[in-house]
Amino acid sequence: MQKIKGTLIPIGGNEDKGIEDDEMYTQDFIEEGILYHVVKEAGGIDANIVVIPTASSIPVEVGENYLKAFTTLGCKNITVLDIRSKEDSETELSIALVKNANCVMFSGGNQSKITDKIGGTTIHNILLDRYKNESGFVIAGTSAGAMAMANEMIAGGSASESFIKGAVKMYNGLGLIPELVIDTHFIRRGRFGRQSEAIAKFPNLLGIGLAEDTGMIIKNGNDCTVIGSGMVIVFDGSTLNHNTEKLLEEGTPMTITNMTVHVLSNSDQYDISNRKVTVLPIEAPFI
Repeated sequence: MQKIKGTLIPIGGNEDKGIEDDEMYTQDFIEEGILYHVVKEAGGIDANIVVIPTASSIPVEVGENYLKAFTTLGCKNITVLDIRSKEDSETELSIALVKNANCVMFSGGNQSKITDKIGGTTIHNILLDRYKNESGFVIAGTSAGAMAMANEMIAGGSASESFIKGAVKMYNGLGLIPELVIDTHFIRRGRFGRQSEAIAKFPNLLGIGLAEDTGMIIKNGNDCTVIGSGMVIVFDGSTLNHNTEKLLEEGTPMTITNMTVHVLSNSDQYDISNRKVTVLPIEAPFI
């Protein structure tokens, strides 16, 4: 199996951008926040950062917010790539920007827009190739942008119908990290049930539930470190000993027993291939 050289940073949404007073979960300084880590992993303030707001229904406004946020951190080379169709993913400008970026950042919104308008295109193939083969190349994504990183992508589902078969809707993602199913806004929107169903459907995969203003730095396609102010919930279905997902009709309550669940927070680490948690001591510094 090829060793992955790039870095993924999925983010649970509503990350502190340092530009509004009323953002929830703001930390004392943006320099301690998630976008600081994105910039650091990409090589610092001189990195070429390309923001892709395709998932958003207001891409211009979202792009401007990220321009302001990265500028606040001292970044000098930020471009918004406004892709609204597959044709936009095939232009010379789009291809050149993605080829030359140190970091590509996907915004929140509707994750299906990302895969519909970018999946299978030239820039998608460039992203896959660079992520696999280039050390220091970063792909970050918040909310929908994080969920689209998976192969089995959560496309929707009602939290009010949790643990009912059919509550989660799946779709093809970008396939950057096929070992995971990623969900976001996890605590605030009560998404425990739909992630449980997703892992019942795909018990060989790991479910990652990201709280808001919380993310993971994933190195080599395997080594995860939690960043931000909230929690990451890990769902491991490899220990299931009773799972009725395949037997039931949609709309029927499910039985899932012996699922392993971990609650991780800032600086905790997770090894995907070995399904192993490393929890740092209480006195460890916040990163």
